Amino acid sequence: MNPSPGRSGANPTVEVASEALGRRRIVFDPRVDGRPDPGEVVWTWVPYEENDGRGKDRPVLIVARDSARSVLALQLTSKPHDRDAQRFVFVGPGPWDSQGRPSWVRLDRVFRVFESGMRREASSVSRTQFAAVSSALTGRRS
Repeated sequence: MNPSPGRSGANPTVEVASEALGRRRIVFDPRVDGRPDPGEVVWTWVPYEENDGRGKDRPVLIVARDSARSVLALQLTSKPHDRDAQRFVFVGPGPWDSQGRPSWVRLDRVFRVFESGMRREASSVSRTQFAAVSSALTGRRS
């Protein structure tokens, strides 16, 4: 078994241009069905910004379906970013963080994540949290 789904293979997790979101509906639609849906937080391997082959396993928020087998997602971080509201949206603590730390969604890095590249569904954000992320993304696209 691959210890870091999404890191390699035929369908690795990759960063895509943020314009990819412009063609997709961003709608809160989590379902407890074993498949990734917008509004859910899943774990996958995420490449570092340097794009040098390194990265780490981390939670991402699914914001849109990309294809029958992939979704578009934004990374979560527990490092405080209160002063950078242009790039981060506060979503608070959630079950995706075993230490219960507050989290921020990073708006300027969009990832294509294939279902085969997800380690697990962690949970979902609330409708209010998702609306805050969606609104911030819409503001960035205007």
